[in-house]
Amino acid sequence: MTDLIPPDDARETARRIAAAHTAASRDVEAFLRRAPDLPTPADIAEYAALLAREQALRDERRDAAETAGLGAPSIGGE
Repeated sequence: MTDLIPPDDARETARRIAAAHTAASRDVEAFLRRAPDLPTPADIAEYAALLAREQALRDERRDAAETAGLGAPSIGGE
């Protein structure tokens, strides 16, 4: 018989990854607060790296939530 209640470790993993995604979003915000009016190539590269990290964690968060039984339909039409 399939257990419909996900194990605690799956929910904890989802919570941990959600917290990491929140931290990544805060890092993007912090960068935008200190970004110069005229960004240098280094600033642009840093911003791109921050966005990539945030996106990767968003994807990981979604996958972890689905593993924990919290799959949601797409809201972006993707």
